[in-house]
Amino acid sequence: MLATTLKSIKNNRFLLKLFRTAFVVLGKLPRKKNLVIFESFHAKQYSDNPRALYEYMKEHFPEYHLLWSVDKSATPLFDEFKVPYIRRFTPQWFLTFPRAGYWVNNVRLPLWMPKPSKTVYVQTWHGTPLKKLGLDIEEVHMPGTDTDAYKRNFVAESEKWDYLISPNTYSTSIFKRAFAYKGNVIESGYPRNDVLANPSETLSSTIKKNLGIPGDKKVMLYAPTWRDNEFYKKGQYKFDFKFDLEAWKEKYGSEWVLLSRMHYLVAENFDFSAHEGIVYNVSNYPDIRDLYLISDLLVTDYSSVFFDYAILDRPIIFFMYDLETYRDQLRGFYFDIEKEAPGPIVQNEQQLFDALDRIAASPAEMNAAAIAFKEKFNSLEDGRAADRAVRAFLRK
Repeated sequence: MLATTLKSIKNNRFLLKLFRTAFVVLGKLPRKKNLVIFESFHAKQYSDNPRALYEYMKEHFPEYHLLWSVDKSATPLFDEFKVPYIRRFTPQWFLTFPRAGYWVNNVRLPLWMPKPSKTVYVQTWHGTPLKKLGLDIEEVHMPGTDTDAYKRNFVAESEKWDYLISPNTYSTSIFKRAFAYKGNVIESGYPRNDVLANPSETLSSTIKKNLGIPGDKKVMLYAPTWRDNEFYKKGQYKFDFKFDLEAWKEKYGSEWVLLSRMHYLVAENFDFSAHEGIVYNVSNYPDIRDLYLISDLLVTDYSSVFFDYAILDRPIIFFMYDLETYRDQLRGFYFDIEKEAPGPIVQNEQQLFDALDRIAASPAEMNAAAIAFKEKFNSLEDGRAADRAVRAFLRK
């Protein structure tokens, strides 16, 4: 009943106030001090920094009760991983979530959810920023909001955070300003990247085998982001491939496979059946970190994935077919990507294929730009970020 009722909360001020009041009252019940509740991407994934922190705490801090808050649509995934969870917005969830000692999340919570004063909210966020965030966005083009409301809601969310995890000094400065955040920052590196700092060949082989990828094939990962102004409705964004899959298969299909990883906000359901065995839809794969490990090459655009992938010292191609529009109208960037990118920037199919040919023809070497990039953004990625972060917010 609660789950059904909650669908109408956003459009009903009375219900919004009622549920907020209930959350406040329930939050005053006796605290479960050792209970840590995790969420990832609106409670729909078992992934990212929350997953890395959960797995670290499970191994090293057995005295804590670790629980996931999970959207109804994601329960089969958590059952598969045998991860303990409560279903979001059920009576059990309402009696449990407000009483937890700790919340760990990587995106914003619903605005109507206040944080109890004695709960420690750890915000891990989900990427090193290239594109502008929060209060730094000059004009918001997303559906269902306007610039003033978007920024106001961001501030209301960041005021709840007790700790914010940052991957580097560069991000710390931006996060504080863009989120109007005045709380504690844990500059630890990203816990999710610990597995990339010490990649396992055995793990990579297992992942590749589980996906059905032949062992002799090289792997190209295509992981673009979403466009604020291309959408069906709020929270569901459009995406079109800007290179021809048939042409890609013709040129590279004998040696390579293509992993297509869309952003979680992209609503498209791509049909790759005509390219079976060559193109794999991995948009719903639980955690992109596995896909990094098995990929020989990354093609992306403005997504923060390239900051993480650079840890592996493997080639990156930036397919920025709408660079001027994205940079000058939609978002804007925090640095000059054309000067600092740790790989070539291409803007059409032919340039993309030419870059792939050059990489295939000779082994990639770390150039000055790539070395400088790693020193600036990945200096903390040493495989111990989860340990630093957990001990900071637990004060151990």
